Amino acid sequence: MALSFAKSTFLSNPTLYFPKNGIRGFGFLLPFSSFSTSSALPKRRQTVVSALELGGVKISKDEIVRDDPTNNIPDTIFAKLGMQLHRRNQHPLGILKNAIYDYFDTNYPDKFDKFDDLCPIVSVRQNFDEVLVPADHVSRSYNDTYYVDSQTVLRCHTSAHQAELLRNGHTHFLVTGDVYRRDSIDATHYPVFHQMEGVRVFAPHDWEGSGADATSHAAEDLKKCLEGLARHLFGGVEMRWVDTYFPFTNPSFELEIYFQNEWMEVLGCGVTEQEILKRSGRTDNVAWAFGLGLERLAMVLFDIPDIRLFWSTDERFTSQFSSGLLGLKFKPFSKYPPCYKDMSFWISDSFTENNLCEVVRGIAGDLAEEVKLIDNFTNKKGMTSHCYRIAYRSMERSLTDEEINDLQWKVREQVESKLKVVLR
Repeated sequence: MALSFAKSTFLSNPTLYFPKNGIRGFGFLLPFSSFSTSSALPKRRQTVVSALELGGVKISKDEIVRDDPTNNIPDTIFAKLGMQLHRRNQHPLGILKNAIYDYFDTNYPDKFDKFDDLCPIVSVRQNFDEVLVPADHVSRSYNDTYYVDSQTVLRCHTSAHQAELLRNGHTHFLVTGDVYRRDSIDATHYPVFHQMEGVRVFAPHDWEGSGADATSHAAEDLKKCLEGLARHLFGGVEMRWVDTYFPFTNPSFELEIYFQNEWMEVLGCGVTEQEILKRSGRTDNVAWAFGLGLERLAMVLFDIPDIRLFWSTDERFTSQFSSGLLGLKFKPFSKYPPCYKDMSFWISDSFTENNLCEVVRGIAGDLAEEVKLIDNFTNKKGMTSHCYRIAYRSMERSLTDEEINDLQWKVREQVESKLKVVLR
C-alpha cells in the first residue's frame, strides 16, 4: 500500500499520511501481550537507523523522534519501526500468524482479506476516537501511549485500522501488526509487541430466518469460530467464556483455555458496537471482532520464557524455528546470571513507573530484564520513597561488573534529571 504524497507533508498534515484503505482499532488487550521494509533494516536491532521507508514514503528519524513537548518516542522505539517480526516466516511470530491464516483459509475459503503491512503511525482519531475509546481513558495518556505529536501516535492496537477498512468495503478481514505501548519491564512485557485483529460483518439475510436476533447470531458465530481456532492451535483443550468489557464491543467476552494445569486467557472479542458500524455506513449490519496478542500465545506454544528473545538475532535462537512448524519447543542455549542493582529515591507528584522504565530501557536496552518495586514508605512529612531493584542480564553473554556499574550510574543520573526525583 503506497502513500501518495511527498515526505515533506508527512507530519505537517497528520491526516495525509495514512493509507487510503488503511485500518486500525483499539485492540482486545491481554495482560501481556507496517510495511514490508524489513530487508532494508539493519540486522542488529540496537542500531538506530536514520530513516525508514514505510508505505513508499521515506521517514527520517527527526520526523518521529523530535524535541517537542508532545513527543515521547525514544531512539530505541524508532529503531523497532519497520522490523515486522510477524512477517518473517521462520520466526515464531510469523509461524503463529501463518497458522492462524491456515485456520481461516480452511474454514472460510476466500472470505477473509489479510493485512499485515499497514503503517503503525496513525492519528489519534484512528487509534482512539473511531473505536469509541472514552476521552478520559487512561490509554490516551502520554504515560501509556507513544505520541509523535498531539494528533499522531504509534498505534496501541491493530484495531486502529478497523473503521477505515469497514468504510472501504471490507466485510471479512484479519489485521496483523506491530503495536507500541509504554509498559513495565519484566519477562512478559515489552514496549513493542504484535497483535492480530479479526472482523466479520453480517447482512440481514444472514440472520433472518435463523430464529435468533442479529446480536445473538453474531455472538454464536463468533464463539464457534474462535473455539475452532483454539483447537487448531492448542488441540483438544477445555475452554470457557468469560464476560468482560471493551469500549468497542457489546456483549464482550474473553476466551480461556485450560492449558498446562491452569486457565489461560487466549483472546478478547465481542459483537461490534453499532455506533462503529453506523459511522462506517453500515447501519443495517452487525459484526463481530476479536483481538489476540501473538507474543502471549507464542510464549506458551514455543516455551519461550522471556519476551526479549523474540527480538534476538542470535543464531542459537533463530535457527531453532522453521516455517510451518507450530509449537517446536525452544531449547535454552545459555543461562547467564542476572546482576541486581537497587535504587531508592523520594518521588515527585508527577512520577510514574512507566517513565522510570523508559529511562532504564533508553540506557540499558534489552540488558534490563526487570524493574521491580521492592519497598516504599511515606515519612512524617508526607514524602514518599520508592526502592526499585533493577535486574540486568544478557541472554547471549556474561556482563562485566564494569559495564553494569556504568549502566547503573547512567540510570541514576537520568532518573534524577529527567524524573525530578531526589536520590537517597
